[in-house]
Amino acid sequence: MLGIGTFLLVQRLSLGGGAPAAGFGGRAGTSGSRWTGTTGRGRAAGTGPSSGDEHNQPGRARPAGTGTTAHPALPDTRTMGTDATDLHELLRSLRVWDPEVTELPPFDPAAAPADPLALFTGWFAEAVAAGEREPHTMTLSTADGDGLPDARIVILHGADEDGWSFATHVTSRKGGHLTARPFAALTFYWPVLGREVRVRGPVTAAPAAEAQADLHARSTGALAAALTGHQSEDLASLEELATASSAAWDRARAEPTAESPTWTLYRLRPDEVEFFQGEVRRRHVRLTYRRTADGWSRGLLWP
Repeated sequence: MLGIGTFLLVQRLSLGGGAPAAGFGGRAGTSGSRWTGTTGRGRAAGTGPSSGDEHNQPGRARPAGTGTTAHPALPDTRTMGTDATDLHELLRSLRVWDPEVTELPPFDPAAAPADPLALFTGWFAEAVAAGEREPHTMTLSTADGDGLPDARIVILHGADEDGWSFATHVTSRKGGHLTARPFAALTFYWPVLGREVRVRGPVTAAPAAEAQADLHARSTGALAAALTGHQSEDLASLEELATASSAAWDRARAEPTAESPTWTLYRLRPDEVEFFQGEVRRRHVRLTYRRTADGWSRGLLWP
C-alpha cells in the first residue's frame, strides 16, 4: 500500500510543487494497513493541496465522473421559504450523511491493525479513492498561555513514526501557542465516508533545515506566502498586503530556494488517536489507540 507521503507527493506534483523533503511522510503505513470498505470511486482531477497554510474551504461538489452519484447542487435559497437567509430554516433543510452522496462502510475494530498510523494510512487512501476533495486538510487546535483554545484549518505535510507534520511561522498566533504550550490536537473529517480521525499529543519543532526543505518542496505560491510573512499580525489595509505579496511572489520566482527564517515544521507525536466511523442507525464505532510503554493499547468508546 502507498504511504501518506506518496499521496501528498502526487498532490504536490499535480500543482508543480516538486518532490517532498527527504524523510517526510514517505515511510507512513507501508505495511499493516487495512482497507475497510473501499468504494473504488475515482478521485477528481485537480484536487491537490492549496498553496497556503490556512484557507477557507468552499462547498463540496463532486465533479461528474468521479463517483456513482454527483453531489447535488446547493439548495436554491430563493424557494426555501419566506426568509431565504434565516439560519434556522437553512439548518433544517440540510441532512447529515445523505445516502445520495455518502457511503458509510462497515468497520470492524477487531480487525484493525495494532498501530494507528497503519489504519490512518488506509483510511486516508480510501478518502482519496472515494473522491473526498481535500482529505489532507485538518483542524489544528491549540491553546494560548492562559489556556484559551483556538483552532484553524491547516494542511497535513506527512505522517510517519516521528509524528503527524504541519508547518507555519513560529511568530504566528498558533506558533506562539505551541511555544507556550507545546501540545495540540488534529481533527480530520471525511464526510463522504462518514469518518473522523482525532490525533492529540505533544508537539516539537523539526530542525530548521528540514523546515526549509519542506517549504521548498511545495509550490511557488506556498513559498511566496511564507516570504510575505507577518502572519496573524494586524494589517492596516489590503493594499499593504498586495504590495508585500507582490514583492514576495517576485522573489519566490527569482529565488526558488529562498529561505523564510520563521517558517517552522512541527511534528505532533500522538499519545492518543481515535477513529470514528458513522453508522446509519447511529451505532457509530469509535476505536481509540492510547500510547503505552509497550506500544499501543486499543479500546472502544460509546458514541
